[in-house]
Amino acid sequence: MKTINKLVYSLFLLAVFFVNAQPPQPPNGGTGGSGTGSQTLASPVDMYVYALGIVAVMFIAFFTKKYTSKKA
Repeated sequence: MKTINKLVYSLFLLAVFFVNAQPPQPPNGGTGGSGTGSQTLASPVDMYVYALGIVAVMFIAFFTKKYTSKKA
């Protein structure tokens, strides 16, 4: 199987995970409307998800090209 096909299949699989993502649930398991303040459920990594995804694809392309050139 060619490398581009593997990359396309992996990106498709990643897209399916994003489509099926569920919103975060409150930590106490309730509906979250009875408290006096708001809780943020986001983590600091959430700001960099897109950048990390781009870097991951770049690493995949780099190492794929590197190892295929050594093999030939």
